[in-house]
Amino acid sequence: MEAAWKRVKSNRGSAGVDGLSIAETADYLKAHWPRIRESLFDGSYRPAPVRRVQIPKPGGGVRELGIPTVTDRLIQQALLQVLQPMIDRTFSEHSYGFRPGRRAHDAVLEAQRYVQDGYRVVVDVDLEKFFDRVNHDILMERLSRRIEDKAVLRLIRRYLVAGIMDGGVVMERYEGTPQGGPLSPLLANVLLDEVDRELEVRGHRFVRYADDCNVIRAQSQRGRTGAERAAQALRPAPSEGQRGQDGGRAGDRSQVSGLRAVAQYGDRIKCAVARKALEAFKQRIREMTRRSGGRSLPEVAERLRTYMPGWKAYFQLAQTPKVFRELDEWLRHRLRALQLKHWRRGTTIYRELKAMGASKTDARQVAANSRRWWRNSRFLLNRAMPVAYFDRLGVPRLS
Repeated sequence: MEAAWKRVKSNRGSAGVDGLSIAETADYLKAHWPRIRESLFDGSYRPAPVRRVQIPKPGGGVRELGIPTVTDRLIQQALLQVLQPMIDRTFSEHSYGFRPGRRAHDAVLEAQRYVQDGYRVVVDVDLEKFFDRVNHDILMERLSRRIEDKAVLRLIRRYLVAGIMDGGVVMERYEGTPQGGPLSPLLANVLLDEVDRELEVRGHRFVRYADDCNVIRAQSQRGRTGAERAAQALRPAPSEGQRGQDGGRAGDRSQVSGLRAVAQYGDRIKCAVARKALEAFKQRIREMTRRSGGRSLPEVAERLRTYMPGWKAYFQLAQTPKVFRELDEWLRHRLRALQLKHWRRGTTIYRELKAMGASKTDARQVAANSRRWWRNSRFLLNRAMPVAYFDRLGVPRLS
């Protein structure tokens, strides 16, 4: 329980339906933990409903989360710490999501190896709204094959049916395991392991990361048909959810967690950032560098330092330096336009550029078109605000 509490604290997170923060829950547990502990042992404990939260998806739509109370996150984390070592070793070697010692990068590298070996037809098995449609009875039956303790199974079911609170109203839940609790990823993998075993029986090469699965076949009509047939066979799924599938060349479809395999220089296969991930990055940068935000360049640079290094580290497997160079240039272009917008008046622009070492001709030309921030920031301003200028500000580089 102490290890679970340390993990819950380090993960931070917002309050559940009881409104108690992590610090407030710590005070609450000092007084009430003996009673909660006893109710867990005698089987009378009832989890609180989860708090419904909807967050926008990069590609449109929303992702629904269910935020348990901090107390319930603590209990779920303790369950996870005991159950995961027992259950994880029963999962497929081709599963990478939410498993200790495995990362998205490992899944990408496996997919890259398949493509490098000549398997270029990819079917993306999309488990639509998987977490919302998990069948509780089927999940509990699968868990009972791995867990003998009836009390533990009973507690897990109570978490599944605890309900969702939205706008002060509690709604009962008959299916689904909302994302947001520590235990949900393990429960999802228990069901999705059946997908993995079916694909293994059929002899397919595949990579699965959570509910995202790529089936990879040889580059032939037979390979394409076989992969699509595999996706069709998975339609009557344990979650009762619909599965879509889409076939394509590896460069279009072989992507896991934002990275994709692309063919370059003949048969040599490289990794690149997927188009959707690139667009999501650019949209985030647009928000941070919008010219109507009223922030100074140093303030914007500080915000960029909180986001860009993590993004760069996650996509470090990408082997397309030209893309990163172009993103760096595009970002500096936006920052130059932002600075011109702050100066606004032609006289101010002229004075500031001269102080930065610009020639009279460049300063005069930029000042004469003081409202054309985007065009001015592309050419003439490069000499007054070169790459080194942004390095001194602390603006991170991707390349």
